[in-house]
Amino acid sequence: MAKATNKTEAAELRRMGAKVHKNSGRGMIKGDGSTNEFVIDVKEANKTFTLSQDVWAKICTDAMKVDRSKSPMLQLVIGEGSNKVRLSVVEWSIQEDLIERANNDNS
Repeated sequence: MAKATNKTEAAELRRMGAKVHKNSGRGMIKGDGSTNEFVIDVKEANKTFTLSQDVWAKICTDAMKVDRSKSPMLQLVIGEGSNKVRLSVVEWSIQEDLIERANNDNS
């Protein structure tokens, strides 16, 4: 796994326009950052990342501790240097909402 630092996590959060939580994971505010809709946990890996029910449950629990009105999001960054893939993992209901909005915009 890539060595994630507060600096690299903050850079990823700023890239998406999110507010960075100071001392994330160690301080009073859980999660690495947040937007109006999401509490975000950033994970960085060189080649692979294993997502399990336990990992997702922790991300959800941390999001609820920050703001129950916001949804959890995992921002996954896989790769090194300029060869990175960025993925967002959200609950299926969020994906359904995005599909519905896209369909309405195309109507």
